[in-house]
Amino acid sequence: MSFLFEIFDIFIGFLQTILTFFYGITESIGYANYGLAIILLTIVIKMLLYPLTVKQVRSMKGMQILQPKMKELQEKYAKQPEKLQKELAILYKETGVNPLAGCLPMLVQMPILIGIFYAIRDFSYVSTPSFLWLQDLSAVDPTWTLPAIAAISTYIQSKQTSPSDNKQAKVMTVLLPLFIGYISTTFPAGLVLYWAMSNVVQIAQTWWMYRMNEDIKR
Repeated sequence: MSFLFEIFDIFIGFLQTILTFFYGITESIGYANYGLAIILLTIVIKMLLYPLTVKQVRSMKGMQILQPKMKELQEKYAKQPEKLQKELAILYKETGVNPLAGCLPMLVQMPILIGIFYAIRDFSYVSTPSFLWLQDLSAVDPTWTLPAIAAISTYIQSKQTSPSDNKQAKVMTVLLPLFIGYISTTFPAGLVLYWAMSNVVQIAQTWWMYRMNEDIKR
């Protein structure tokens, strides 16, 4: 277990090094700012995760399309669980839908998000990390403006991919943004900036995928 902690510490140090690198870039253009550095870091991470995001969106949309057929199979083989699993496997194979693909980007991003949390929380800033109305990115946003942006962007991002005919998904589309907004009032503003910016990039990426890929729309 200690080995895993050591690996994670190295990962946190790596993220802090990248953040310092982007801060150096902002400094070289005459606008040394950690907020801008966090935004650049977020964009790079989201671009690297873009292939996984495509798989996630396609999987989620594919599962939505298959819902009627899956429901039909569940009703038909309600008393034959083994047969149901086989039929569902055949359905997934025939349609090319991977039900696990929708979870992959989330699983990949979780350690990154946790790493970003510790990287920003424990980061040794060379100066007070202010950004726009934020006086200190290492402290909470006292105005709650950034948590509100994080909540709204989470809602829009969830709305883009949530099935309109699924009651549970509708509930989560509302509850998740409220939860994100609430916990964001307790987190360092730098972390909330990362989350909000990540949502904004995700929204743009999803819009682009819908625009360029007709198979995702259907």
